Amino acid sequence: MHVHNRFKGILLVLTAAIFWGISGTVSQYLFQALQISPEWLTAVRLLSAGSLLMAIAFKQQGTRIFDIWRQKVDVVQIILFGIVGMIGVQYTYLAAIKYSNAATATVLQYLGPAIVTSYFIFKAKRWPTRKEGSAVFLALLGTLLLVTHGNIHTLSISKEGLFWGILSAFGLAFYTIQPIQLLMRWGSTMVVGWGMIVGGIAFSIVNPPWQFEGYWNFNANFAFLFIVICGTVLAFYCYLESLKYLSASETSLLACAEPLSAAMTSVLFLGVSFGWFDWIGTALILFTIVLLAKREQKAV
Repeated sequence: MHVHNRFKGILLVLTAAIFWGISGTVSQYLFQALQISPEWLTAVRLLSAGSLLMAIAFKQQGTRIFDIWRQKVDVVQIILFGIVGMIGVQYTYLAAIKYSNAATATVLQYLGPAIVTSYFIFKAKRWPTRKEGSAVFLALLGTLLLVTHGNIHTLSISKEGLFWGILSAFGLAFYTIQPIQLLMRWGSTMVVGWGMIVGGIAFSIVNPPWQFEGYWNFNANFAFLFIVICGTVLAFYCYLESLKYLSASETSLLACAEPLSAAMTSVLFLGVSFGWFDWIGTALILFTIVLLAKREQKAV
């Protein structure tokens, strides 16, 4: 039974990671082939996925989903999470895809765990351990190879792509750290659902959902539904379900399938060029997850 549950957990987290990775590639298709803006996609994706998640939460918990708005401290935190955390992790990632590609954007976002580690080291006012120092160094070296292809005098991606990619890593770090207390009190489905709705409403000021630019064809329907349902709601659900059967360190390791799936689908279906330096840089960044996850597992 234990082996069956473990296999189930592995299957769930791999499904989540692959869905996330493919949704990045699908987003790239919308931006490049149909000239749809990341601003419009961010607003509509957050509102749509957030509404679906809250419908699931309502079915599970009823009117309790509104209790999060009773205490001022929770209200401030969920608004901060929605505007800074949710928009910070969603829009910056989509913008990085637009100005580079899904593979590079996803790998750059995976600098987030190294930033989180650096934050907690700084907060604790201590020197990093050998593993922590190695992880941060490898993350920086991997990024350098990814964006310069070994020549520090030139960039292999646009300055905009690098800017939004690095910003998405900081967005992921904030998204990981800031809502910890909220998640403990209210659970992830409710917090992420409300965060998406708050972020979607706030970002609608930047780009109202009804202000659409670009082209819409038959394929766009499937692309958009995949991003919202598979790449957001189902991926999130599968990832959370996997935590019932696997440790957090194991899920973080297996989630590395996300940038790999984004890279492979971008290369295969969109013709993105991904050379040796890109793969080596990707491997170094993903290896930081291995080091940090092992440290976490040892601590537990």
